[in-house]
Amino acid sequence: MEYADILFWSLTFAGFVLIGVEVIVPGGILGVLGFLALVGASVISFQVFGATGGVMATALLFISSVSFLAGWLYIFPRTRIGKTMTLQVDGSSWKASPSDPELLGQEGIAMSNLVPAGVAMIHDKRTDVIAESTFVDKGRPIKVIEVSGNRVVVRELD
Repeated sequence: MEYADILFWSLTFAGFVLIGVEVIVPGGILGVLGFLALVGASVISFQVFGATGGVMATALLFISSVSFLAGWLYIFPRTRIGKTMTLQVDGSSWKASPSDPELLGQEGIAMSNLVPAGVAMIHDKRTDVIAESTFVDKGRPIKVIEVSGNRVVVRELD
C-alpha cells in the first residue's frame, strides 16, 4: 500500500469517527474537522483511484457520510447514553411562568439569603426573586420594585 492509499483510508476513517463523536460532544469543531477530513479524502481519492475512480469515491464518500450521520442520529438517541442526553418527552405544551404584575409594590420576607437570587414569601406564596443591588439576609423585609415576565426584583426595606 502506498502513502496516498493509507492517507485516503485514514482520512476517511477519521472523518467518520469525528462526525460520530460530534453527536456526543457538541460544539461544532469535531464535526467541522470530520467534514474537512472527508473533503481531504475526496481530494486524495483522485490521486489514488484516478479521475473516474476519484469521482466515484467522492460520490460514495458523500452518500455514505450522509447515511452514516442519518443512521447515527436515528440509533444514538435510543441507546442508554443517548437517552440520558436527549429529551424523552414532548415539551411543546410547556409554558414559562406567567408574569404577575400584581406583585409590584408588594412587601414580603426573604425566606433565604438573596445573593442576589433567592426565595421570598410574598402574600403567603413562595416566589423566586432577585435582589436589586445588594445581598439580603434571610428573614429581612423586602419590597417588589420590578416585575418582568418571571423575573421579580426586590429591594430590602429599612
